[in-house]
Amino acid sequence: MLPRLRRFARALAGQPADADDIVQIAVERALMRLDQFQPGTRLDAWLLTIVRNAWIDEARARQRRAQVFADAELGERVGAGGEAAAHAKLEANEVRKAMQSLPEEQREAVALVCVDGLAYREAAEVLGVPIGTLTSRLARGREALQRMLGAAP
Repeated sequence: MLPRLRRFARALAGQPADADDIVQIAVERALMRLDQFQPGTRLDAWLLTIVRNAWIDEARARQRRAQVFADAELGERVGAGGEAAAHAKLEANEVRKAMQSLPEEQREAVALVCVDGLAYREAAEVLGVPIGTLTSRLARGREALQRMLGAAP
C-alpha cells in the first residue's frame, strides 16, 4: 500500500518530501488507531482517507504558521544525466505544476481515479462525497489539465 499512499500524497502535496511526511503521519495514525479499522471493509480506502485527512491537517497547520518548504526541484537535477532524463523530468514537472494549479477537490479526484486507479465509487467513498460530485470534479479537473497541458479536449 505504501506506493499507492505515496502517489496520492504526492498528488496532494506536490513535493516528494512533503508527500513522504504525509504518508509517515498517516501510517503512524493508522497503526495507533488500528482498532478503528472495521474488518470486512476496504483497507486501501481507510488508509487513503487517513492520508487525505493528514494532508488537510498539514495544510491548515502551514497556513497557521506560514511555513515554507524548500523547493524539491533544487536537488532533483543533481547527478541526473542524459537528455532523455532531463526531458522526462521537464514533462513530469509540467504535469505536477498543472495538477497543483487545480482546485484541491479536483486534484484529489484526479489523483484517486486517474493516478491511483480507484473506481469512481471507491474514490467517492475516500473523499466522502456522492459519486455524482466526484464525477463532476473529475470532469472539470481533466478538462482543466487538458487545457493547461495543451492536449485536445
